[in-house]
Amino acid sequence: MAKALFKGTPANTSGELPKVGSKAPDFKLTAGDLSDVTLAKFKGKKKLLSIAHSLDTGTCADATKRFNKFAKQHPDVVVLVVTADLPFAQARFCTGEGLKNVVTLSMMRDRHFAKDYGVLLTDTPIAGLCARSTLVLDENDKVLYTQLGPELTVEPDYDKAFAALK
Repeated sequence: MAKALFKGTPANTSGELPKVGSKAPDFKLTAGDLSDVTLAKFKGKKKLLSIAHSLDTGTCADATKRFNKFAKQHPDVVVLVVTADLPFAQARFCTGEGLKNVVTLSMMRDRHFAKDYGVLLTDTPIAGLCARSTLVLDENDKVLYTQLGPELTVEPDYDKAFAALK
């Protein structure tokens, strides 16, 4: 179990992030059109996974906007934003903010993704959602970089995530 803080209070997760150098676990998440999406859909592409509790929180919204800007400038990278929000809410957020360069994916059907990636919050008032974290995967789904936000209300280390994609 990993430890972070949520507004200064200890927050525990269901496990640990995948290790750098390991193969990322496959997943089945829900896309905006309600189809199931697996990691295989993005085969051959570098991937940045921005895992967040909800796009309705300031930090997660700001991170998504920043990653969208990066994705626009780096078409060789796919940015996946994973939250527990319904696909309809994700689409409404992206449309309202003019975000067209990130792929939002929902855990609405189950929490296996959060458990497999070790980011399911097990306590705190937002238990059952994901701890904000960032992963970078290469074209073959090898984990190049991970960061669990030490304080879940603080934005990720963008510079380190972007550097891992070079």
